[in-house]
Amino acid sequence: MDNFYAPGKNHLFVPGPVNIPEPVIRAMNRNNEDYRSPAIPAMTKILLEDVKKIFKTTTGTPFMIPTTGTGAWESALTNTLSPGDRIVSFLIGQFSLLWIDQQQRLKFNVDVVESEWGQGANLDVLAEKLAADRTHTIKAICIVHNETATGVTNNLATVRKLLDHYGHPALLLVDGVSSICALDFRMDEWGVDVALTGSQKALSLPTGIGIVCASPKALEATKTAKSVRVFFDWNDYLKFYKLGTFWPYTPSIQLLYGLRAALDLIFEEGLDNVIERHRRLGKATRLAVEAWGLKNCTQKEEWFSDTVTAVLVPPYIDSSEIVKRAWKRYNLSLGLGLNKVAGKVFRIGHLGNLNEQTIALITKQ
Repeated sequence: MDNFYAPGKNHLFVPGPVNIPEPVIRAMNRNNEDYRSPAIPAMTKILLEDVKKIFKTTTGTPFMIPTTGTGAWESALTNTLSPGDRIVSFLIGQFSLLWIDQQQRLKFNVDVVESEWGQGANLDVLAEKLAADRTHTIKAICIVHNETATGVTNNLATVRKLLDHYGHPALLLVDGVSSICALDFRMDEWGVDVALTGSQKALSLPTGIGIVCASPKALEATKTAKSVRVFFDWNDYLKFYKLGTFWPYTPSIQLLYGLRAALDLIFEEGLDNVIERHRRLGKATRLAVEAWGLKNCTQKEEWFSDTVTAVLVPPYIDSSEIVKRAWKRYNLSLGLGLNKVAGKVFRIGHLGNLNEQTIALITKQ
């Protein structure tokens, strides 16, 4: 039996789901309520305004959908694009691969730009494609901001500069699942048209809310997008926004109260301070890995992630055995290597509700 009782607390260092702060747990410890009562719409209205702050947008429209990051992906794609539309998508690891698989299954014409796992998105290829696309057949650029499988962070500001340089109108759709609320993210400044995250990542909540934020340009695209959508249709939400009741479907009351508490903690610390804390903890983790005599899967410093570090192990070691040993011996949860890097790396998540002392716990093991 792999399951056994271990005294003390499980030390959670996977890159999501993450540790939940005690104030958030207490906020969620409540009974169900009528989401059509005056209280829930009043709270939802304020939550929608406050959620915009973590995307750093004043012009975006947020949607809090009862789903995971995968559902948020589908929402971003189906509300803005039509089957057959050409999109450029970057394959740099397992989660970008899964998003591309979804794009293909939704019948988009996916122009895949693949990089070696451990490298960032090849933006030189993007520049070539934009320069050659004089008739603007490319309708969207899809990019994962932070690839959780390899610990690679992409430069979104450069993507925007390329689009502007070539005067290209393609939408910019960004997976910010393991970046928003932990890494520097500037939706308005970088001209991101759709950004999305999940509640179980840097927000430090349980899984269950996919948060999507759409620019005015993205909302305009919904008027011509012909993809089939029902549960994820933004227009259903917008109708209820106008009515002042906000919810076309039943939300999780407990998660809404948890989100309220989580945002309060973030704003109390200050979002920029939260980002700086992740920068410190990410650097500390990388220095510890170096001191262990091991290497980072991420091949260049410019791509280093401050939310997850993928650690390469020697070829004679199966990294999954390290993960199993950490769990059995130390009650310590690490991330497995996925797909192409299975057995070659283990992953240390350092995002969300963590501080220096918490990071010291794992780096001294």
